[in-house]
Amino acid sequence: MTDAELIARAVVGSERHAFAELVRRHQSSVRACLRRLTAGDHGLADDLAQETFVLAWKHLGSFRQDARFSTWLYRIATNCWLAHNRKRKEALLGDADSEVADGEASDEIPGSGATSDHARGSALKLDMERAMGCLSEAERAAIVQCYHNDLSHEEAAYVLGCPVGTVKTHVHRAKQKLKAALAAWAD
Repeated sequence: MTDAELIARAVVGSERHAFAELVRRHQSSVRACLRRLTAGDHGLADDLAQETFVLAWKHLGSFRQDARFSTWLYRIATNCWLAHNRKRKEALLGDADSEVADGEASDEIPGSGATSDHARGSALKLDMERAMGCLSEAERAAIVQCYHNDLSHEEAAYVLGCPVGTVKTHVHRAKQKLKAALAAWAD
């Protein structure tokens, strides 16, 4: 069954099994998207993914099918992440991302028994997460949508709710920052 058929069954017949199948099909990509947006915070990403699917269920009737269902889910997920960041900033009255990232990073350093390839891969992953953490919310969101979720600039603009030119600008700036932050990895 296609996504459109499952959506129709879920909306018209209020079939929870149809929506459960949509969740099964899309949950891993939504969670992966949110893990990138949260700079590797798996617990937060999972919480936001759950919130994403609850909101998708509540608003499934408003899905107009102008875009792919996955693109619509990415938009909901991105909005959940942005709302979480706004709440966190209001609660903390400041940004503690660097403290959180430093605390998590020390737990992920590979042990001495790791092979050099594994250690190099782990170090690159850690450096990439730190570099992504240095991007602004808009830049990180644009990079995740365009490169991780493999959306076109137009689709990313729909997900992010901004003009295509703005997405291109955010992607360009993010790539420059990532290139500078990861310069040590250049051959």
